[in-house]
Amino acid sequence: MEIAGVIERVERIASVRANPVASGATISSGLVAVREAQAWLDAQHAGLVAQLRAVDSFPEKTIADAAKTSLGQASKSTERSATLDATPRLGATLGDGAITAGHIDALTRTSKRLDPAKRGALLERADALAAVAAAATVDEFARRLELEAKRLDDVDGEERLERQRRAARVRSWVDAEGMWNLSARLDPLTGLKVAARLDATVEALFAESVPDGCPQDPIEKQRYLAAQAVSRLLTDTNIGHGRPGRAEFVAVIDADAPGSGPVVEFSIPVEIPARVLATLAGDAGIHAVVVRNGIVLHAPGELNLGRTTRLANRAQRRALRCLYKCCAIPGCTVAYDRCKLHHIIWWRNQGRTDLDNLLPVCSVHHTKIHNDGWVIELGPNRELTLTVPDGSIHTTGPPTRRTAA
Repeated sequence: MEIAGVIERVERIASVRANPVASGATISSGLVAVREAQAWLDAQHAGLVAQLRAVDSFPEKTIADAAKTSLGQASKSTERSATLDATPRLGATLGDGAITAGHIDALTRTSKRLDPAKRGALLERADALAAVAAAATVDEFARRLELEAKRLDDVDGEERLERQRRAARVRSWVDAEGMWNLSARLDPLTGLKVAARLDATVEALFAESVPDGCPQDPIEKQRYLAAQAVSRLLTDTNIGHGRPGRAEFVAVIDADAPGSGPVVEFSIPVEIPARVLATLAGDAGIHAVVVRNGIVLHAPGELNLGRTTRLANRAQRRALRCLYKCCAIPGCTVAYDRCKLHHIIWWRNQGRTDLDNLLPVCSVHHTKIHNDGWVIELGPNRELTLTVPDGSIHTTGPPTRRTAA
């Protein structure tokens, strides 16, 4: 919709509002004009958010301040913007006023329930349904999206696993910098075992110290250590012939909702067919963690290490993973496995490596806490209070599986 079209709709709205004896049909046309103008504004808002995401490390706060809204609502704005980035035809339809932001939000909600591969497929299908969306209400379009998602889910899991096994490939090449590269594409079951072996090797080799030249950035550090571990596994016969790592999954049990059943999670985000899961349970590391209102009531392993070590152990990371699916900072969606466990009372200030003193934060926000004056506090049920340098305060309730997603 061109600017002239927006102006025409605003003038129509003003004309209807100024007419105290307007007919029902005239008022209805005014409501249509409001919907179309609002859709155009929502499209512009999403575009501005996309621009902001490229230059702001905490765009949710900027959005919330500008819109005088909550961080949760601002986070939804970033999700809507990301959905529109992936669906240009729906974006154009929204900008023309033919659909509403509610149509886009319905797609975002549906896509979030799918694994990454299926999410991409659903976004492609939804973008091809722009004309359908334009002719449907939000509820009607949401039902169509649910149907498309169900069709994607109807693929038999075991058949898919067999196809994935047949599609396994490894390739190597030397790049322009003279670096030898290795790329592996494995089925998810094999991937679990390889990931477990790699994690165990990193922990065994570098639990106490890291090699000289190791990057300081947490993400780059883990990638570097993983590369060193792969090198040792492939070239050191004393390591390469050891017992393969065990695949690990965690059953998260919410004590406040015992009827809902446990949530099964793997150490890497993969999907395993149910019947394969049953056989896997025999030689996988199985851990049950019980949580209630932000508190870990039961978890295997030592959860309080005191001042004996600065580094969290696997039991602590496993327990916290059952509470948080992503960075604990409000509005941040960086996955938990890419986060660092931050000491609320800093280690150098005599903080302890105990579960109630640890919080997962991404590298960007960890830097802000240590270098930019961000202050984090936790309540008795892990309620988070964030104070930023401008004096503003942001709070969250206890973490839950739903809100952490």
